[in-house]
Amino acid sequence: MTMVDDRREQGRRAAVLGHPIAHSLSPVLHNAAYRALGLDDWTYGRDDVDENGLAGFLASLDPQWAGLSLTMPLKKTIQPYGEPASRWAKELGVANTVVFDWNGTSPAGSDLPAMKLYNTDVYGIARAFAEHGLDHAESAVILGNGNTATSALAAFAMMNGMAGSDESFANVCIKRLTVGARHPDRNPELAALAKRLGFDGFRVVTLDDVVDPLLEADVVVSTIPGTGADSVADSLVVRQLDRLAGENANVEISGTLLDVVYDPRPTRLMKAWERLGGRAIGGQWMLLYQAVAQVELMTGDDPDFDCDRCGKVDGDVARTARQAALEAAMTTALEEAL
Repeated sequence: MTMVDDRREQGRRAAVLGHPIAHSLSPVLHNAAYRALGLDDWTYGRDDVDENGLAGFLASLDPQWAGLSLTMPLKKTIQPYGEPASRWAKELGVANTVVFDWNGTSPAGSDLPAMKLYNTDVYGIARAFAEHGLDHAESAVILGNGNTATSALAAFAMMNGMAGSDESFANVCIKRLTVGARHPDRNPELAALAKRLGFDGFRVVTLDDVVDPLLEADVVVSTIPGTGADSVADSLVVRQLDRLAGENANVEISGTLLDVVYDPRPTRLMKAWERLGGRAIGGQWMLLYQAVAQVELMTGDDPDFDCDRCGKVDGDVARTARQAALEAAMTTALEEAL
């Protein structure tokens, strides 16, 4: 196998894989990042690859390839090919990022390079809340119980773990956590994960039963794709109107919602949430910050970057300015694309 010593050498490649993939905005974000970092010979594309096609795609790569972004349905399919290189990739068994090491070999075969696996969705969710000023939370709700819900649960654990040690989440201590899902019995591993991460007040309910917990929640992540959460939005408005008709009713909700959907934007759930007084964060912010983490990991441009934490860069003025310029370039590119 060809030895590669410098991940910043000219002509490196990366791409996002998934099925379907034509809608992905990852190329917009990553190519903007390369320009901002002066990596003019780096390129990032998209390839439609499903579970059956992953092995063949990996076998077709050469040392020009620095890394991959993964979306549905590949975040678990990639596991036998690499080794978890971050806490959340290991803890969750879900990875959305591959960084190739062409000086090593894959556990799946000596003809494939070593692959370091990361989960930057957790980082993306936590950073989205941090950048929008979340500074207090005791109760939380997750809508959906798939892979992204697993990452949302981990993000809450990350935020709890940083309380008191980072200004981003100084007063976050989530104790009560409810998951609302169309099929509550699916993904039983979610309850086991919640227990391991210290969420003793954890429960899973149907979408019909999640409305009251939503009205009381300090922080919410909706992971339901497309327009799937529209019925929840409608029920939320109806339930709040019912409350307003009663005595001592709460007129407004005060929690912060992150809806991972960015098309349509804003979602019906976001509109309902804001109408009732809550603060809503669009899914483009999670998309942005998980991509920031991927860029850092694939390029190695910031060797001190840690995707298991999402605090601000401290102390180093040059590093802080570099991060700000990188994220500004990626934000502008994303806004233009949307």
